[in-house]
Amino acid sequence: MMKRFCYQSKCLSHYLRPTLPTEESMSTPYPTLSWLGGTALHSHKINYSCRLGLEQGLNTQAPDWNEEIQAARDLPQTTLEERLQRDKALLQVNSAFVWAVAQGAEKVIDGFVDPINSCNDNPAFLWGGLFLSMGGPGQEGLGGERGRRAAQRLELRSIQAYSDLEGDLQALHTLPTALAEYRGLRLSAQGLAPGLQGPDQPGVSRGLLYGFNIGPLENPARRKLLELLAQAAKALSLQRHSVQGPSGYQLPLFTSTDAQGLLGADGRYYILDVFRTMPADANFNIVEGEEGEEDGVSRRFPHGLCRLRPELVKAFIQLKHSQFTKRVRERMEENGGVEECDSRGTEAVRGACKDVGSVSDLIFEMRFNPNIFSPDVQFPSSESSAVSLQETLLKEAAAFIVNDQIPAFVNDCLQGTEIPIDGATLRHALHQKGINLRYLGHLISSTSQSEHKDRLRHITRLAYGEIVVRCARRIFSGYIQGVELASLSAAASHFLCCLVVPHFNPASNGEESKKRSRRRGHKGGGTADSIAWSSLSGNELWSLICQDALETYGLKQGLGSNVDYLVEQYGIQRLSLLREICLKTGIQLRLRDYVLDNRNKAPITADDVLNLLPVVKHLTMTTTDASQAFQAAQNSLQKGLLEQAYDQLKEAAYLFGRVCDDLHPEACHCLSTLARVAYLQGHPAEARSVQLRVVVISERVLGFDHPNTIQQYALLAVYMFAGGETALALRCMYRAKLLMLTVHGEDHPYTAVLDSSLGLMLQGEQSLQYLQNALKLSTSFRGAMDLTTALNHHLMAQRMCVAGDYRGGMTQEKEAHNIFQSQCGENHPQTKCSSDFLKAITQQAVRVERSIRQGGAELTDSSTPESLAPTAETTLEQLALVNGILKTSYSMRIMEFKEKLKERRAAEEAEKAKAESSIEVKVDEEATVSVKQTEEVNETREESQQEDSGVLEEKAEHSKTGEVESHLKNGDASTENEQDAESSTDQSEIPLTNTVSAKNQSESKEVIMTAKDTLEPALVNGEESKVTEEIMTVEKQAVTETPAQN
Repeated sequence: MMKRFCYQSKCLSHYLRPTLPTEESMSTPYPTLSWLGGTALHSHKINYSCRLGLEQGLNTQAPDWNEEIQAARDLPQTTLEERLQRDKALLQVNSAFVWAVAQGAEKVIDGFVDPINSCNDNPAFLWGGLFLSMGGPGQEGLGGERGRRAAQRLELRSIQAYSDLEGDLQALHTLPTALAEYRGLRLSAQGLAPGLQGPDQPGVSRGLLYGFNIGPLENPARRKLLELLAQAAKALSLQRHSVQGPSGYQLPLFTSTDAQGLLGADGRYYILDVFRTMPADANFNIVEGEEGEEDGVSRRFPHGLCRLRPELVKAFIQLKHSQFTKRVRERMEENGGVEECDSRGTEAVRGACKDVGSVSDLIFEMRFNPNIFSPDVQFPSSESSAVSLQETLLKEAAAFIVNDQIPAFVNDCLQGTEIPIDGATLRHALHQKGINLRYLGHLISSTSQSEHKDRLRHITRLAYGEIVVRCARRIFSGYIQGVELASLSAAASHFLCCLVVPHFNPASNGEESKKRSRRRGHKGGGTADSIAWSSLSGNELWSLICQDALETYGLKQGLGSNVDYLVEQYGIQRLSLLREICLKTGIQLRLRDYVLDNRNKAPITADDVLNLLPVVKHLTMTTTDASQAFQAAQNSLQKGLLEQAYDQLKEAAYLFGRVCDDLHPEACHCLSTLARVAYLQGHPAEARSVQLRVVVISERVLGFDHPNTIQQYALLAVYMFAGGETALALRCMYRAKLLMLTVHGEDHPYTAVLDSSLGLMLQGEQSLQYLQNALKLSTSFRGAMDLTTALNHHLMAQRMCVAGDYRGGMTQEKEAHNIFQSQCGENHPQTKCSSDFLKAITQQAVRVERSIRQGGAELTDSSTPESLAPTAETTLEQLALVNGILKTSYSMRIMEFKEKLKERRAAEEAEKAKAESSIEVKVDEEATVSVKQTEEVNETREESQQEDSGVLEEKAEHSKTGEVESHLKNGDASTENEQDAESSTDQSEIPLTNTVSAKNQSESKEVIMTAKDTLEPALVNGEESKVTEEIMTVEKQAVTETPAQN
């Protein structure tokens, strides 16, 4: 079936306010790539020199980027105001640097800048104060072009690690660095290094104080640099070790052998060539003579620079620390108990350190040698035991990825903790677990072998799509390099057609491209150039992709013969592939409908390719104080302290605004959380205002179709719906659904969230259609017995009752009740509320069935009873639950602990009251003067008790009713109140109504602190049914009458 998706020519946010917000008119700190071009997108021409106070352009006055960034780093940071000024200066300079790199890459690769050297293999360029080169740092023999690209990428990542060091380690400097990929070439751009100072040495560069080629050298500057390197090594978990130098002497190192340390002419200490900082990945470093494992986990990689991610090192150290603690406890228990703190405790610590592989025998300390598994590095014999230990640790860390981290990621996807939507979010989720993308093949194997592989099909789909796109990008880099500037559009459109259209015929497209080039005034790139790029066919491209997937990801099968196999087998959309490859290569297409299923005509022509933009990877500047305030607010929110969290979020938003003008991904997240908390406190207007800014920021910083933008549009729709703007809310939700269909497709867990929201906002048949699709997707991805599926069953039951289909509603509510009974237990409030609602439906269904049999005599009112029709407040509660505005803050263990603590306090208060009452009785007995007076008092008491017995019964009943209402307000709904249920419609509704509209913030706190009980509001929508034997009889009667009607 052919699918067409058309984007609106103008951002929806333009229609949501009379004037443009500040965030929409300001320049973004870094370039934001968009794969579609047109009037709907922002085209800001940045004059970065204005940010630095420069009056002239690059050609006349080139900035000293290194001095600018180092001067910003050296700014004082004693007070909060000084730290904010420093963070803002760093962000401004780095932003200007990145924009300059993007411009410089275009100038250099387009041929407008002459190289400063005569090396054709690795030319270097100077432009605008930038040093740009195509080669990577370090030595040759890294694996060809892929090795050089890996070295550039690892250099940027390691510089980020050193730049993030705080305190005294900020005295260890690195050069400003960025990577720009344009027209298939990757440039490494750096600020110009300062001059060197220091004594001249034969064979050694002047000012070079640290490195593999440095001989014995002693001076104060070297000692200071070694001190800084030792502290940095401790912070980065790097081990001090020794290697054999060029002359055979032992050389102590704190880094890899490639790193160099120097003292610049500006008096600052610099470290360069740090691309091997992180330890090696043992799964992809096979020693000569050994073969990889048959399962494809341990194998050779196309280049020799496979390193572990910092997130993986941190997680592995945490695992080792837990093992260390366990071993110490076990050894202490073996030697007489953990209370003994003598020499046996010391021996237990020593033994535990040896068991877990600690580099120290006295304390737990995990460090890694970055030169292990590095070629041409020899260790002295004195380091043999340490090298053996390091090899064992690195093999354990590599096994930790396969045996722990990948299964943990798969489990998070099953539980709904991680819901990646496109390649970028999948990559981010994997990196958070410390999983490199070279493990995508193993991830596919894990999902395919899982017993829940059908529930993980969206992960499998994304993994296959990411493999295809990344392989196609590498092929595109070599494909586009030989194309002249005049033929770029035609060549790019031809490559895209070969990717998304199976068996694409290059001959017909080549003729058509030549005609279009002539119409556009291009003379073409010559005969040789036309043959080079136009001879590529769809089958040839797919064959190259399969070969690259085998070499890089160990994927022996699964890609089929063309893109049709991926579409039919895994449900991958051609449009999604087109979007991903454009974002990764910098191709920008014209905004129009693309019919990608047409095999008789090229779906993408040269006229559709508007531009080829540089893709820049850069360092990120930290916003320390703002990030800390935001983290503190999140911690308060987890504890249920809404008022405190709101104040902290306000402070964090202010700090983000001072540093980056809110145009930052973390600032976007902070403001989104602030809107959520404001909504929970009963301020939907404030939530709408803040969330509108969030949508604009997300579009500007991340992209108009980024998954985060989709989610922010959905939240904005909820806040608008709460304010009565139903038309605009539906418009936002429809846009979110359209973007979701474009980015991924219909078959995804988050589509169920959008469909549930649309079903709650709409009425009639449309509402049922969206809710039915949401139920289908939720059952498919979350499982038939998941609590989210139970909520979807209940929403269906509600809408069916409103439509008059009580029998269908009863069926849906039975499914919800069974799930809650199975997951939560018979006595859980959710199960009880579902039971009450089911009884109300059954009663109404029997009443309607009986009226039909009696000829409609009792059908005096055809409207839905109030007990079954959801109120506006209930609908808002359900929208908040569906969209994650309300989240369970405490685990069940914490909730159980709180309940036990309440019981303990209640028991203590009861004992205290009992003691006080006994003292009062004793005093009364001593105060009794005569037997006659005592008898009179007793008689008076008996008479008063007989006269007021009725009053006491009424008070007791009233107290019971108040107790039920109190439980309901705190998420602990009860069904014991049977007499007043029919007269009250608010008792059975969940506390979310109070969180949306109540003025008292204490009620909002109770909502956030509720664990599984937060789903309760969606299960009860009106009056409680009377729990009588008559209801049970009616239910049995309904069951017996239903087959007769069928």
